[in-house]
Amino acid sequence: MVRSVLVRDPNDKVMSAITIKSAKEIELMCRANEIVAGALNLLQLEAKAGVSTKHLDNLVESYAREHGSIPAFKGYRGYPASLCVSINEQVVHGIPSKKVIIKDGDIVSVDFGVNYKGYFGDAAITIPLGSVSSSRLKLLEVTRASLLCGIEQVRVGNRISDISHAVQQYVEKNSFHVVKQFVGHGIGTHLHESPEVPNYKRKGRSPRLIAGMVIAIEPMVNVGTSDVDVLKDGWTVITRDKKDSAHFEHSVAVTNGEPLVLSGDIIEQNFSHRMLR
Repeated sequence: MVRSVLVRDPNDKVMSAITIKSAKEIELMCRANEIVAGALNLLQLEAKAGVSTKHLDNLVESYAREHGSIPAFKGYRGYPASLCVSINEQVVHGIPSKKVIIKDGDIVSVDFGVNYKGYFGDAAITIPLGSVSSSRLKLLEVTRASLLCGIEQVRVGNRISDISHAVQQYVEKNSFHVVKQFVGHGIGTHLHESPEVPNYKRKGRSPRLIAGMVIAIEPMVNVGTSDVDVLKDGWTVITRDKKDSAHFEHSVAVTNGEPLVLSGDIIEQNFSHRMLR
């Protein structure tokens, strides 16, 4: 049985229902996120200079279906692909194309989700390709670390704003800026559920965390301004000043103990060995 809790988001004029998942439902969501993590691990092996972003899209769609799931993004609100691939100054929602070829030195954000037996998984990483500059590596490390700061706040009794504040504080301490126009979200039997999970602290009181809630935390961090624009394709989001952006995301369940990172099997093969110390 799914239990709903009515909450008021200070930015909404209506009450929103947050669904509380059972242990069985979280088990299904864990499997969905294992598939997502496996697909992202595959991309880290296959994303190389000279490869098209459409090739990456084809790989993860096949991987999802081979593992008994359906790509979550394809057709969602009209999105035309299974994978979002955003390169350098692109923030999120980059549409894969045969014409877009990855180059050495690029940073490539890949966001993927699946539907497994009616439950969704969602995660993202930014992959450094080849000879990436130290400044780009720092952006990736700060973005990834800010996600971990946010996850640490996923505890019963805390509020969504504790997650938001932890992410924002870490990012700004390192002289970067969080995107405010796009946010994280609840997840379950729908890809996007209540509550919103912003990467900055909003005014007003946010919902408390309750055991059984599942949320997708996804810092989008820019080198320059936090302002972004959407391209004419209606999807691709870029930084307004054309400076670099990075994106990391995990789906996380609230428990009566430690945060449960459902998409925690992402190995980050192309990144972890180059993390800044």
